[in-house]
Amino acid sequence: MAVDLLLGLQWGDEGKGKIVDVLTSNYDIIARFQGGPNAGHTLEFDGIKHVLRTIPSGIFHKTAVNVIGNGVVIDPVVFQKEIEGLEKFNLDIKSKLIISRKAHLILPTHRLLDAASEASKGKAKIGSTLKGIGPTYMDKTGRNGIRVGDIELEDFKERYRALADKHQAMIAFYDVAIEYNLEELEKEFFESIEELKKLDFIDSEEYMHQAQKAGKSILCEGAQGSLLDVDFGTYPFVTSSNTTAAGACTGLGIAPNKIKEVYGIFKAYITRVGSGPFPTELFDQDGTTMAKVGNEFGSVTGRQRRCGWLDLVALKYAVQVNGVTQLMMMKGDVLSGFETLKICTGYTYKGQDIAHFPYNIEPENVTPVYKEFKGWKADLTGMTTYQELPTELKEYIEFIEKEVEVPIKIVSVGPDRKQTILK
Repeated sequence: MAVDLLLGLQWGDEGKGKIVDVLTSNYDIIARFQGGPNAGHTLEFDGIKHVLRTIPSGIFHKTAVNVIGNGVVIDPVVFQKEIEGLEKFNLDIKSKLIISRKAHLILPTHRLLDAASEASKGKAKIGSTLKGIGPTYMDKTGRNGIRVGDIELEDFKERYRALADKHQAMIAFYDVAIEYNLEELEKEFFESIEELKKLDFIDSEEYMHQAQKAGKSILCEGAQGSLLDVDFGTYPFVTSSNTTAAGACTGLGIAPNKIKEVYGIFKAYITRVGSGPFPTELFDQDGTTMAKVGNEFGSVTGRQRRCGWLDLVALKYAVQVNGVTQLMMMKGDVLSGFETLKICTGYTYKGQDIAHFPYNIEPENVTPVYKEFKGWKADLTGMTTYQELPTELKEYIEFIEKEVEVPIKIVSVGPDRKQTILK
């Protein structure tokens, strides 16, 4: 059985959680393949807003099994709070949620290291969410990390102590003022570990292999977006994992030739959180309006997102790197009311016109080239068919399809799962 992927194609926050929630009824297994608890997936249905941090977005569907893959890093404290937040919905989490033994654990000292490192950079900081994710991935690649499977070993606490002591020495090296009570943090950590033990740990690569042999339908969901990929994103203002399609292979143990559909999610405009270059960023009233109407604040961090016009150069790049087969456009309703819309169709890069995504997109090197479109004033939030959409929006959509050479199959016109138009 083939495996389908769902990915964000911008700097994250594209609305992946909603689309996974819409699609999950078609799949037996929903598997998260990378990232940590800084990546919140927001789902809204029945008048209730849900924010998931680590748990896959299929948790609300009765039949779907949810897998947290080896490419994910897990903070047991955050994870326990997330589970507690779901208890009121009477979900059978024990039978619906399984975790790879090869997933790495975020320790309290990882969070402290994150804070010390960011504080030491001053104005050069990269905008870390301070969740300890970067340091955890550093320990993973440095072969020092502690994994979920280590919890089952008799010497788990000794392994923890050795790594935590190493972290404390590193924190002292940064020589910055950070106040913390490690004893208190560790107490909370080990209590959460006991709760984590109540769930089933699996060898996820074998589980996924057997599921495919048994004909199970599988949807893999990523966190963040392609432009935050550690290899192909706007480095160093990126996350610490592979957010692109390749990350699903390494983050779950799935062979590349088993992947069929690659669903690419993008907003009708574009946003970015934290530091880093952003060619189409708006500093005027249009940008302010986008942020307000689109409620552009991080679902986990609360940070305000920077807003800008849709960047087709970046979108084409993400489509190419991921091998996207279907596109899904989110937040079309946010653009209602603008007299004129713009789409970036190319860059002037060091004085030359280019149509590809270059190595460096810092503002001193890149100026966006725009094509203008007539806006629309209709309220889209109650529309249920593609035919109902304003002509101007359909022209906007069809231009994007022609440029990126991939069909847009879904247009989202509101946050609720019902506000989803199939094209």
